[in-house]
Amino acid sequence: MKTLRLVVAGTPGAGKSTFVRTISDIEVIDTDRSATDKTALLKPKTTVAFDYGRFVFGSILEVQIYGTPGQSRFNFMWDFLIQRAHTYILLVAAHRPNDFHYARQILLFMNQRVQIPMLIGITHSDCPGACTTDEIMNRLGFMNDKNRPPVLNVNPTERGSVVEAVMGSMALLVAQQNVPQSTNKGEPSPAPQAKAKTPYQFPLPNFSRGR
Repeated sequence: MKTLRLVVAGTPGAGKSTFVRTISDIEVIDTDRSATDKTALLKPKTTVAFDYGRFVFGSILEVQIYGTPGQSRFNFMWDFLIQRAHTYILLVAAHRPNDFHYARQILLFMNQRVQIPMLIGITHSDCPGACTTDEIMNRLGFMNDKNRPPVLNVNPTERGSVVEAVMGSMALLVAQQNVPQSTNKGEPSPAPQAKAKTPYQFPLPNFSRGR
């Protein structure tokens, strides 16, 4: 059985912990603690190290899923987790435009350290005041379609939606494993330029939106 490590990153409250809990086949290991900074305005607890869950596709593949902490003071964990990842998903809350600049900083942080397949997951798109996908992508630094990574609307509370995001991330890994890396280190890289650190030659399993 192949093992793939997927990192789920994003700003506080974007849905990272919920994402991991929704898809995990095991009881999630978390490091939630009471929020003591401005994050407390969003939620009573926050991740201070990482969330860990596991999702198994039959006898073909085990996906180890790591949710990062959102606050920048824990960016040493971002570095630790992303260096060991094969692919990652950046969650962005569509109804919090004040967080878009911070989401871009997270994206740049990750891309300065690794060049691996990634996609953007837009959460809370059904909330009042939610921005459009084009607005969000422009604020993340993707001004045109040429260099945009794949984008999905993701509901972290719905298993089918989360499975779709994980499936999309794995499909990128398989499709792009032999594509050369981008030479523009530190800048948002288009998805076709990403390259996995470890080749994975395996057929994608059949996915369903339910369990």
